[in-house]
Amino acid sequence: MTRTFTIFNRELASYFTTPLAYVFIVIFLVLAGVLTFFVGDFFERGQADLQAFFTFHPWLYLVLVPALSMRLWAEERKTGTIELFLTLPIRLGEAVLGKFLAAWFFAGIALALTFPFWLTVNFLGQPDNGVILAGYAASWLMAGAILAIGAAVSAMTKNQVIGFIVTAAIVFILTVAGTSIVLGLLRAGPPRASSALSPAPASSGISRRSPAVSWTCATSSTSCP
Repeated sequence: MTRTFTIFNRELASYFTTPLAYVFIVIFLVLAGVLTFFVGDFFERGQADLQAFFTFHPWLYLVLVPALSMRLWAEERKTGTIELFLTLPIRLGEAVLGKFLAAWFFAGIALALTFPFWLTVNFLGQPDNGVILAGYAASWLMAGAILAIGAAVSAMTKNQVIGFIVTAAIVFILTVAGTSIVLGLLRAGPPRASSALSPAPASSGISRRSPAVSWTCATSSTSCP
């Protein structure tokens, strides 16, 4: 764990030595505010919650998190430092875990900086803070899942742009898979094979008698059809 923590500190510090960290945080906060208060009709809804805030997180992460994960391994492969990096006395699992945790922790910092939204909701009303806290935890876990996909894609290419595009495409497919449009198309799909192979209904020549008719025929001397 000591070597993992060393890689974690190295990677986390590398984010703040370049403008990438600050640009990422500013863009995330600006887009989150615009989508929450303007696109999400926060004030028109008249409800003290952050549903509008969390609704747009998958679409925010669709663009921003792949930009964060595309450099995890692609940069090492492009500059040729991955060979030197892997010759250090560390295990491959420790290197992967250290890089992933650094990126995930940085995403958590950007998410935590949206706490003014939480303060705004508490100032305007009395929200269920437990639900909001659970929403933050779920959002951070979703960012970690996308980072895991991005790290895997970044390890397979030297080009950061390709890593970004492929990760964004995978996340887009996973995001739209749960939308009402896609679910509606799946429900309106081709008929099931079981229904196509089911036997035809009984012939119209065989009639079904009601219990009253059957009892009348049994007690009467007249013939029944």
